[in-house]
Amino acid sequence: MQSYTIGQAARLLGVSPDTARRWADAGRVATHRDESGKRLIDGKDLAAFSVELAKGGSGGSGGSTEEEASYTSVRNAFPGIVTAIKLGDVAAQVEIQAGPHRLVSLLTREAVEELGLEVGMEATARVKSTNVHIDRV
Repeated sequence: MQSYTIGQAARLLGVSPDTARRWADAGRVATHRDESGKRLIDGKDLAAFSVELAKGGSGGSGGSTEEEASYTSVRNAFPGIVTAIKLGDVAAQVEIQAGPHRLVSLLTREAVEELGLEVGMEATARVKSTNVHIDRV
């Protein structure tokens, strides 16, 4: 399972590292320490917390970022975290929480398996017209 540093989590949540650190200190999101003593957040815990924040029930930032997120030159790229995957026999549905934005992509099961997508993993949703494409980070 992928884990994230406080800084990485802050970028995915659209807040400053200080805000993410305060949330972790307050126990709002669980952390653990790696062998070097750095605090990490498990991907599944961060995915659940990002959904909670987006619903507005946790006193989060209300969708406003405290610092500018760094996106690619493509204005429709949404870096975030995979929060849900529903696999069918042929098709799949992947949900990504990118700050206050929840994006849903319908794609093939084969594409999800080839990308190795899992809940809690960092990914970028790219939106073109009505299509949402997923890039594994």
